[in-house]
Amino acid sequence: MSRHALPIVVFGGSALAPLVIRDGFLLDSLVLILLWGAASGAWNVAGGYAGQTSLGHSAFFGIGAYSTALIATRLNGSPWVALVIGAAVATLAGLIIGYLSNRLKGPYFGLATIAFSQVLLIVASRWRAFTAGSEGVPVPFRPGLWTLGFASKVTWVYIMLALALGIFAVQIYLERSRLGYRLAGVREDEDAAQALGIPSRRLKVLAIAVSAALTSACGTLWAQYVGFVDPFYVFSVDLSVRFALNTIIGGIGTAMGPFVGSILITSLETSLRATFSDMRGGLVGIYLIIYGCLLIIVVRFIPQGLVGWFGQRLRAGRRYARA
Repeated sequence: MSRHALPIVVFGGSALAPLVIRDGFLLDSLVLILLWGAASGAWNVAGGYAGQTSLGHSAFFGIGAYSTALIATRLNGSPWVALVIGAAVATLAGLIIGYLSNRLKGPYFGLATIAFSQVLLIVASRWRAFTAGSEGVPVPFRPGLWTLGFASKVTWVYIMLALALGIFAVQIYLERSRLGYRLAGVREDEDAAQALGIPSRRLKVLAIAVSAALTSACGTLWAQYVGFVDPFYVFSVDLSVRFALNTIIGGIGTAMGPFVGSILITSLETSLRATFSDMRGGLVGIYLIIYGCLLIIVVRFIPQGLVGWFGQRLRAGRRYARA
């Protein structure tokens, strides 16, 4: 089995699934798997390839979501325009955050990004004149390609698949390009990278900015699909942790890791909610407990993630076959 088998199975299967699946619940799950995989891949650009473990990436996701909601409701504009504007604003925010927190590492950088996302949450939830405050903003449904108004979940599967493939391509580029090798050097040993003449600070800021733009694009498409933007969701720490969790479980610093993690986590979440929804209180938060246990198991026994573990087994099998 080649290293290309996993992307072919995941993305090829996603493309073929709508041809045989007609159940709306399953199609909705597939849309979310692709979306969260793409958003986690965007996080991976900074967190995996550059070693910048952000815990406030929901800030950029929320910027994208609010861009399309406000442009649609205030200006009757297109989400395509909102996507570009949101990505530009998120890029600028990423550059500022990256520059201001450039000297911070590890948990300190993570805390700085959390603070940024919470500042945006306060602004969005209290600035009623502009963002409608804590009530959130509905995204009006306007049929058509220019307005991204599609009632069919099948159409949304292919939109999210295109998004996922685009972010997957960015990660592949980072794995094989000179830029990616430089980022890997900064991630592994920043002092040594600087001694070799690699502009580590500039590269880290660039990684955050690119990651922010991609995350914003995910937020824009999510808002168009869901049809409502809640500030307490799009700027939540839980959402940021979800991006990191998908990537760490799937395989941090690998192109397919975020998508494998999204398949596992999103499917598990959907199954648990469906299973316990009829029980008293729905056992609220039980899936969060299971996520925590799953994360502990992965970090303890397969720290390279599922994709890394699969790659090791594949290489071991080849060596055994040659012996």
